[in-house]
Amino acid sequence: MRITVMTADEQIISLEVDPHESVENVKALLEVETQVPLQQQQLLYNGREMRNNEKLSALGVKDEDLVMMVSNAAALSAPSNNLGLNPDGSAVNPGAFQQQLRNDSNTMAQLFQADPELAQVILGNDLNKLQDLLRQRHRQRSELHRQQEEEFALLEADPFDVEAQKKIEAAIRQKGIDENWAAALEYNPEAFARVIMLYVDMEVNGVPLKAFVDSGAQSTIISKSCAERCGLLRLLDQRYKGIAHGVGQSEILGRIHVAPIKIGNIFYPCSFMVLDSPNMEFLFGLDMLRKHQCIIDLKENVLRVGGGEVSVPFLQEKDIPPRFLDEERYSKEASSSGNPVTSGKAEKKNDPPAMGQSSGVARSSVTQGPDFEAKVAKLVELGFGREAVIQALKLFDGNEEQAAGFLFGG
Repeated sequence: MRITVMTADEQIISLEVDPHESVENVKALLEVETQVPLQQQQLLYNGREMRNNEKLSALGVKDEDLVMMVSNAAALSAPSNNLGLNPDGSAVNPGAFQQQLRNDSNTMAQLFQADPELAQVILGNDLNKLQDLLRQRHRQRSELHRQQEEEFALLEADPFDVEAQKKIEAAIRQKGIDENWAAALEYNPEAFARVIMLYVDMEVNGVPLKAFVDSGAQSTIISKSCAERCGLLRLLDQRYKGIAHGVGQSEILGRIHVAPIKIGNIFYPCSFMVLDSPNMEFLFGLDMLRKHQCIIDLKENVLRVGGGEVSVPFLQEKDIPPRFLDEERYSKEASSSGNPVTSGKAEKKNDPPAMGQSSGVARSSVTQGPDFEAKVAKLVELGFGREAVIQALKLFDGNEEQAAGFLFGG
């Protein structure tokens, strides 16, 4: 096993020793490392002096434990328990322990390499935090020791014991997971970083806001409160009511068929589904991304609109309102209140227009009834095939103007 020895001058030494090694032999190894004669060494473990004829295992010394070494002269000038550790891993005298470590720049440099969190706490002024961290490290060493003992026990287990073999299989699987995690941490550390969603600055009907760009949402949505703030609630068509399903559900209050949005310095027409969703102010969905030929350029970190005629940068984390980044709270609210996040479907509440969908925040697809047939007939009169007209109307949620623009563009 490996133990760490801290000397009076705060030198840190790691030793590989047998659990049944005598204290005297450990002192002999330390004499080679520190040039301090064996007779002048005094070893302390958990605040108790370790006598030469005692065994490490009998004293309870375990793998990765810390042992203090002081010379007899140093022991006379300071109480022997000042630099010792309690059975729970905390320092007997945390102030003296902290000061001893602070005074040695070499020791602190090693700690910053091996355990930067502990090094920061030692440099701080919170002794309670230092004690808590020392106890935590002691628990971690104890857990590691327990796991090692379990592994040794499994190696000696009966090969025909089914339960033992299951534990061995689980241990092998966990080892593979741990190795995979370590490899990811070394070669792909960015995978553990927080991913910030894509937001851009826009103006809706002259009101500036932060728009969430989501190509996984089928429709562009705006919350009721945001629509009211932008002066658009008066244009709400309540015939398009429904229920949007996703992570939970939210009521679709209706649709605003067209309103100006400003991206960069150019204005574009946009239609919205209005949701009773306080958690999502404005979401720029796939319908408008397609209509305005947008490109999500993650290499340059910009949103290109109109095939590239205007580019706006995605916002950095510091520029996004904190309430948009509080993902944990948002997720809890969504699951408890039934609000959709980025995908879902709309269920029909009233007769025309019918509400249906496959994915996205909300989708209103008028696929039957006199209104739908009237739109089909009007577009067919323009010279388009019936099947193409139906597909275009479905693609744009029954929006006749957008469907016509798509057909003319094709």
